Amino acid sequence: MDTVLNFLIQLCYIAIYPGMLFLAVYGFFCEWVDRKLYAQMQNRKGPTLLQPVADFIKLLSKEVIIPSNTIDKTLFKNLPFAAIAAITATALIIPIHSMSGVISFDGDLVAVVYLLTIPTICFFLIGWSSQSPYSGIGAMRVLTQLFAYEVPLLLVLLGPAVLAGSWNIADVSKYFAAHPLLMFVNILGFVIAIITVQGKLERVPFDIPHAETEIVGGSFVEYTGRLYGFIRLTFSMEMVVVCALINAVFLGGTFGLGGVLGFLVFFVKTMILIFLLSLIRALMARVRIEQMVNFCWKYLAPLSMLQIAVNILVRSFL
Repeated sequence: MDTVLNFLIQLCYIAIYPGMLFLAVYGFFCEWVDRKLYAQMQNRKGPTLLQPVADFIKLLSKEVIIPSNTIDKTLFKNLPFAAIAAITATALIIPIHSMSGVISFDGDLVAVVYLLTIPTICFFLIGWSSQSPYSGIGAMRVLTQLFAYEVPLLLVLLGPAVLAGSWNIADVSKYFAAHPLLMFVNILGFVIAIITVQGKLERVPFDIPHAETEIVGGSFVEYTGRLYGFIRLTFSMEMVVVCALINAVFLGGTFGLGGVLGFLVFFVKTMILIFLLSLIRALMARVRIEQMVNFCWKYLAPLSMLQIAVNILVRSFL
C-alpha cells in the first residue's frame, strides 16, 4: 500500500505540480505577461489573458503534416515531447515554492544545466530531420548558438555555487537567503545569466535560428498543428524553468519561506525576471550568428570567469 501511495505521489509531482500541468498553466501566464509587456513597450494594446491558451487550442485542432522526405517520421513526431519531458525533469530539481526541489542531490546544478541542453538538441534534430533547406539552416544556427551561450551560462551558474561552497541548488539558495548581502557580489553574473538565458530561449536579439524575415521559420518551418503547438508550449515551460533557476541560484530562492508565501515570493521574482527579458527583447534588434558567437566567447565567457574569480576571492575572506 505504501509503495502504491508513494508511486501516486511521485506521479502527481511529475504530471501536476511542479511538473507538466503547473509548467503549462504558469507558462501560458508568463507568455501572456511577456507579450503584454512587449506590446506596451511598443505602444500597442497586446493580447488578452487567455490568448496564449486560445492559440494553443487552435494549433491542437489543426492538421499535422509530415513531409514525405523526413528522415524518420517517429523521430519527427516525438522530438517536441522529448523536449517537454526534459524540461519537466528539470522542474523537479529546481526549488519553486520551498527551499528544496522534489529531487535534490549533490551536483544537481550541473545536472540541471545538462537537462536544459536537451530541448536545444531536440530543436536541432527537429530542423535536421525535416530535410528542408530552411529548417537545415535553422538547425545549424540552433547548434552554433548553443556552443556560443552554453559555456558562459555554465560558468556564471557555477559562480554562486563556488561562493556558497556547494553544487546543490537548494544549498546555494539557502546560503544566499541566509546571507542576502552576498547576492550583490554576483550582480555581474546575474546580468550575464539574463543575457545567456535570452539566447537559450531564442528571443530577440538572439532569435537567429528562426528568423522569419530570412529563413521563414527556421528549424520549425515544417511543423504544423499540435506538434508546432507543443513546440511553442516548450518555450513557455522553459521560460518558467530558467526563471526559477536564476531565482534559486542568484536571488536566494524563497528567502526561507515555504507554502503559499514561498510561492508568492517565487511569483514576484518571476515577474521581475520576465520584465527584464521583455525589456531586452523590446530594446534590441536581431544580431547575426557570428556576432552572437563573438559576443559570447570574447566578452561573456571572460566576464563569467571573472565572476568566479571574484567569488573565490570573497569566499577566502569569509
